[in-house]
Amino acid sequence: MRFFVNSASSFDKLSMNFLAHIYLSFGDDEITVGNFIADSIRGNKYDHLPERIQKGIFLHLEIDTFTDAHAIPKISSKRLHKNYSHYSRVIVDIFYDHFLAKNWGRYSDIPLDVFVEHFYDLLEANYSILPVGVKRMMPYMMSENWIYNYSKMEGIAKVLNGMNRRTENKSKMNFAILDLEEHYDAFEKEFTAFFEELITFSKQKFIAL
Repeated sequence: MRFFVNSASSFDKLSMNFLAHIYLSFGDDEITVGNFIADSIRGNKYDHLPERIQKGIFLHLEIDTFTDAHAIPKISSKRLHKNYSHYSRVIVDIFYDHFLAKNWGRYSDIPLDVFVEHFYDLLEANYSILPVGVKRMMPYMMSENWIYNYSKMEGIAKVLNGMNRRTENKSKMNFAILDLEEHYDAFEKEFTAFFEELITFSKQKFIAL
């Protein structure tokens, strides 16, 4: 698995909860595209994009701000901080996407594989306006079906291995699968409690767009 970011600092700012951002776009295709590509937009270089895609970028930033300030993800991150330092937040994003995928039927009537396939089709339909980093990532994401495979422990292990390689083995994130296994119930309870609040928050922001 390969990730394309410009520097270590930009890596630290990545939101790796891809599935959550897509889900929290509430079925609006343009909002979904904006919400997904937001981390690949540098500064305010999005004025050329359609207005509703820009609003998806704003929604992404609101979700990240809410998440970063919330007590529950901080609890999850603190459990990992000793071993993974500033990479803990990125790992929590991945863990939380796993629990969303695993418990997908609780949140959506659309089967996960159908939902993800529609998202891939959406990216292809909007290919011309996607940032370069997203275009580079797409073939790997789609051929290996990253987002659907978040539902499986093997999928999460592969993500973590890929992230560790991206940091030239400095992050040791590949070992975080052991932390997930050891504290699985605690992480899942934290995700469930947090995500209910995040859905409510995101719906409010979505309506206000």
